[in-house]
Amino acid sequence: MAISNHKLPPEQYDINFADIHPPYESKTAAQVDANHCLFCYDAPCTKSCPTHIDVPKFIKQIATDNIKGSAHTIFSSNIMGAGCSKVCPVEKLCEGACVYNLLDEPPIPIARLQRFATEKAMEQKWPLFTRKPSTGKKVAIVGAGPAGLSCAHILAREGVEVNIFEKEGKGGGLMTYGIAAYKVTPAFCQEEVDYILSIGGITIQYNRELGKDITVSELQTQYDAVYLAMGVGVARQLDIPGEELEGVEDAIRFIYDIRTKGYPAVPVGDKVTVIGMGMTAIDAATQARRLGAKEVTLVYRRTEAEKPCTDVELNIAKLDGCEIIWLAAPKEVIGENGKVTALRCSKMKLGEPDASGRRSPVDTGETFVLETDMVIKAAGQVPFESLIAAEKLANQKGRITTDEHGATNITGVFAGGDAVNGGKEVVDAVQAGKMGAQAILRFLRH
Repeated sequence: MAISNHKLPPEQYDINFADIHPPYESKTAAQVDANHCLFCYDAPCTKSCPTHIDVPKFIKQIATDNIKGSAHTIFSSNIMGAGCSKVCPVEKLCEGACVYNLLDEPPIPIARLQRFATEKAMEQKWPLFTRKPSTGKKVAIVGAGPAGLSCAHILAREGVEVNIFEKEGKGGGLMTYGIAAYKVTPAFCQEEVDYILSIGGITIQYNRELGKDITVSELQTQYDAVYLAMGVGVARQLDIPGEELEGVEDAIRFIYDIRTKGYPAVPVGDKVTVIGMGMTAIDAATQARRLGAKEVTLVYRRTEAEKPCTDVELNIAKLDGCEIIWLAAPKEVIGENGKVTALRCSKMKLGEPDASGRRSPVDTGETFVLETDMVIKAAGQVPFESLIAAEKLANQKGRITTDEHGATNITGVFAGGDAVNGGKEVVDAVQAGKMGAQAILRFLRH
């Protein structure tokens, strides 16, 4: 067994990482699906969308050949509607709420229709929003991810000058660096960021990190308000023996490398074990297979009923040939000559529900050993606790504490997205950015 890169021919990478959800081939095909919509009054699909996109309206606009109007409807509620159409777990949001499900019929393909309208707008560079005259106010935003970009766009539309400080070399946050490449390509992410910035009034300063290059107090002296949207990005450690061995990787870093270095350059093992069952774990497992791993096994400490990922995501992993071991928790990484050779796991059983309502896994005392040459940790992310504390922000174990409007304990400083909620969907971050922008606008008027 060996960890290596360039496991596959160049053309195979292109095949393996091709768009998993192909777009419509023609406008007619999109309109056929659009005309199946019942255009529900008080539509459940709209209610289930965290950004409250008027789904029946945008679909009817597609049906009546008003593609520009459809894109405007979507972007008015969710400026990252194009990206969300690719990455949202729609099966538990809009499409999961579609009334056709009650009739045992397939739901309207809302995400695919949303992608059709929004990508058309981006391709044609339609200027769907007009920026109001400058107010003379300036706002600093930390983080050019979904929450930060969403907040920036609304502020810019209202005539506010926005300066975003981003620690990476590109904008997009999780969309650019943390999602499987077969869902969204780096090129698409750049196009989406460029489209958002095209309204004007938004500047991004890249490679500027909070706590190193800037501080909250410095930003306060230079701007009328500050919005913190740096997300979460510290991988949760397993805290087991052998975690330091060569071949143990963080899923976040693994996916980041795929997004930044290119598929052939990223090394992967022959027998890969992924710890976790969230979306990040699935993305890591499927991409390990697509990079050339012969075997990939997902290990999860609860049963399938408690899994945090959706059935759709799990099926992607299964179709890619990934194996799954339920009720197993990592106990020790075993190695030789400093390199991973196996993973010892504890067999678990379910006990009483924990604080989240899921039944807690309990160690049975039995163990088993998995032969493996690479262990990818996807056991969740934790907030930047030391950074948040150093900036004197009220928090709960690193999660920034805010009121219902996103205001922190520091006057004029607001926060939203994963930095506050600990990590949810991209669409939730977009909504947080919208709410933060509205709160900042109210603050600037007083």
